Amino acid sequence: MDPRIHFITFATPDLDASRAFYRDGLGWEPLADVAGEIIFFQTAPGLVLGLFDARKFREDLAGAVSDTGIAGVTLSHNVDGPEAVDAVLEAAVRAGAELVKPPQRAAFGGYHGHFADPNGVIWEICHNPWWSVDGTGRVLLGDEAAAD
Repeated sequence: MDPRIHFITFATPDLDASRAFYRDGLGWEPLADVAGEIIFFQTAPGLVLGLFDARKFREDLAGAVSDTGIAGVTLSHNVDGPEAVDAVLEAAVRAGAELVKPPQRAAFGGYHGHFADPNGVIWEICHNPWWSVDGTGRVLLGDEAAAD
């Protein structure tokens, strides 16, 4: 199996709240929106975030899961600087997010903060000077990224 991910899908207890937050609040354009079932947003080349109605999610998995709560997961969005971290967090809170961790210097030397969307998905908004993506799409970490 190639080490790639094409879809990240979360069960959501309130699909309408997800739609309102991402589409209306943050201005994301849905790739596909199936009322009462699922909404997809393209988040990067070849990567889609899916928000799937929790009841339909359980049905799709033939009842193999009963708890569709989200725990122990963060999605991280890296931006160009501390001011961008502040701006994205402020926009998310205005759109209905709960501020989980106010923006601050991070132990790794960057700057970050966290919010939870209306369904509990936690996002880290981060400026990480030790992370970049080269022209081929390869992720660079550490000194290699700082030199890029």
